[in-house]
Order: sequence, then structure tokens, then C-alpha cells
Amino acid sequence: MALPILSVSLCSSVCFGTYRNCLHYLCTLPHGSSEVKPSRFDVFVAGCSAGTAEAMVFAPIDLIKIRQQNQTHPHNTYHGPATVGLLSKAKYRGPIHCMMTVLNEEGICGLYRGITALWLRDIPCFGLYFLSYSIFTEWLTPQGQDSRGWSSKLLAGGWAGVTYWVLATPMDVMKSRMQMDGMGQRRYTGVLNCITKSFKREGIRVFFKGLTLNCLRAFPVNGVTFVTYETILELLKKTTLKE
Repeated sequence: MALPILSVSLCSSVCFGTYRNCLHYLCTLPHGSSEVKPSRFDVFVAGCSAGTAEAMVFAPIDLIKIRQQNQTHPHNTYHGPATVGLLSKAKYRGPIHCMMTVLNEEGICGLYRGITALWLRDIPCFGLYFLSYSIFTEWLTPQGQDSRGWSSKLLAGGWAGVTYWVLATPMDVMKSRMQMDGMGQRRYTGVLNCITKSFKREGIRVFFKGLTLNCLRAFPVNGVTFVTYETILELLKKTTLKE
């Protein structure tokens, strides 16, 4: 339980920290001030940067989680064909043992198996995630008002999360399959090969497995995430001004 909480906290910190710092730089460089309202292109670029950085931290953590979840019950989250011998005995005794086993058997690159699919998912999707949040908050903010209430942030964050998963789910399925590929017989030579084989075997529906559940979970989680993010940001600004 502690590892998932710590990993989510770490990845969120890297993601939002990179986004905020990149946005600050993009506003300061041409205008000389971070107080200038960023353009939608700036928001998108900052979001893409956040997705790039977050994926580097998230990839090993996610691979360990996927391997542990599917070592005895692959049908729960892994939608590909069963790996030979996968159900016979649990291979990993815990997250640390899983990490060390992957390092010993596959090297450091093994921890980043599926990173290409993860980048293809997170770089554009995080760009659109933050962009959609920015657009939704503008729509939900009464005309002439700069401040945004928590309800607007909650709704905007929720819909931004849904937008992310609608776009990200196809590549998320491919990512999970490639991460599982190291547990037994290798089936895929790369992302394109994984996409092609999955489509031929299961049709277009394979790219949207888990979409409904992802969206139902995304709305409240991302709504609360953005409310928390904006609240902490405002508190930090007030603290800085007082000093």
C-alpha cells in the first residue's frame, strides 16, 4: 500500500512541477514576466514537457506494478494471450524483488520496457490534458472574474482527466502488453508490431479496453488533483508575497 501512494505522489510532483516550471519559463522568456497569461500553445508545450519527465519516473514503477499484478492472474489487467507457465507459480515476492529480478534478467533497459508506448501516450496526452483544463476553466469562469471557485476547478479537472483517458487508453493497452512481454516468450518486436498483432487478433475494440472504467475513475481523481494543485499554488504565492 505504501509503494503505490509514494509512487503516485512522486509522479504527480514531477508532472506538475515540470509543467509549472516550464510554463514559467515560456512566459518569462518572451515577455520578461511570469505573470503574463500563457498562450494555449505554451500550455500545450508545458504539458508535453510534463508528460516526458513523468514517463521517465513512472515507467519503472508501472512495469513493476504490471508484472506483479499479472504474474498469477493475467486476465485481470492483461488482455493478451496467456504467457506460458505464468499461472504455475508467483515469480516475484514483492516490488523490490521484482525490480531486482528484472534488473538481473533484462538489465536496466528491462525496467523501461514499453517506454516508447508510454511516451507516445503521455507526451501528447499530457499536453492536451493541461490544455483542456485551461480551456474548461475559462468556460466555467464567469465573465469578468479572474478567481475560480473550487467547483469550477473540480469540474474542469474532472473533464480534463476524462479527455486524457479517452485519448490515452489505446496506447495504454499497448504499453501494458509490452511491459508484460518480458515475463515469458517475447511476442512483440516493438510498438508498431504490438499494435498490428493486437488489431489483427482482436479488432479495433482492443484499443478501448478499460476505457469506461478509466473515465469513471478519472473524473473524481483529477478533479480533486487540480483543486489540490491550485489551492497549494495559491498558498505558496501568498506565502512568497508576505516574505
